[in-house]
Amino acid sequence: MRLLLILLLISIQGMGQYISKAVDYYNADSSIHFGGTLTIPSGMESFPAVVIVSGTGRQDRDGTMAGHKMFKVIAEYLSTNGIAVLRVDDRGTGTTTGDYEKATTADFAADAVTAAAFLKAITGVNGVGLIGHSEGGAAAYMAAVNSKDVRFVISLAGLATTGLKALQAQNRAIVASAGIPVLMQQRFNAINDIMFDTAYAYAASPDVEHHLRGAFAAWNSADLAKGAQDSVYARSRDHFFFPLESYIRQATGPWYRYHIRFDPVPWLKQVKVPVLAFNGDKDIMVDADENLGNYKKYVHLAKVIKEPGLNHLFQHCVTCTMQEPASLKEDFAPEVLKEMVLWINGMKIDVNGVQVIK
Repeated sequence: MRLLLILLLISIQGMGQYISKAVDYYNADSSIHFGGTLTIPSGMESFPAVVIVSGTGRQDRDGTMAGHKMFKVIAEYLSTNGIAVLRVDDRGTGTTTGDYEKATTADFAADAVTAAAFLKAITGVNGVGLIGHSEGGAAAYMAAVNSKDVRFVISLAGLATTGLKALQAQNRAIVASAGIPVLMQQRFNAINDIMFDTAYAYAASPDVEHHLRGAFAAWNSADLAKGAQDSVYARSRDHFFFPLESYIRQATGPWYRYHIRFDPVPWLKQVKVPVLAFNGDKDIMVDADENLGNYKKYVHLAKVIKEPGLNHLFQHCVTCTMQEPASLKEDFAPEVLKEMVLWINGMKIDVNGVQVIK
């Protein structure tokens, strides 16, 4: 009865033009067990395949963010259009082991290399690519440099600026969209810039916490002094709060230390495979023009697309704030799904590499 149920499940899922199954594998030294879901086009003997590489923050294999299962939607659409997809739980999430809090972008790139090697060995797979979202875009092109198994990369709002610049731009955009008074915005921008610069300068120092506390104390004293001279400025401080303790916990961790000193240019210059890079023009987490500009400038085989009206999760947004995605019904923009399929299926993949022919 159990065998019959399993066969029935595979049959039903296969009727949607793909077969879905749970998979398990290990990294090279068996220190991490990975659990994921593999969707394979049904009725095809040979097909291209992709691994989805997640962005910042522990995510499950479905890419559940703000109530939307981004990676599941991508996987099912691609697999109904002739492309196998492997989506995997992040370290310390679901059935994947490991300590996410101790990992950096370099570790996530290594995980992507492991996943590509696993996927390449699947019967029928003819060429493996990576689809990276946000920080996962950086991990994807790093993996492409480090592994001959990776034949192409798709970047979905992938990080292509320095970590410091990304943090500065993200936070300024978030502050600007928060609907708070101008004086409050100025206060947040000032202390954010000071803390980012301090974290950057002392990222490799064991005394980074000491420097961060000192930088905040100096800013706070100056801010109080300014308030003493300006009553309007002083009143705007009433509802101001900088989360110093949580910021210090984050900034002293290995991921943040690596991220804030991250420079994408040496990696981008080494990418030899085709890259398709998307960005929504309403994305406040990864600036479209600057990041797409770097892909175009440094990657020889890059195609960049700035999609109008899309936020960081590739939804058509209205207010386009950090809070809006959960209230939107759309899971993922259909035009981006279609473009990915056309681009992947328009490739000629052989033992000598990949040539874009469409």
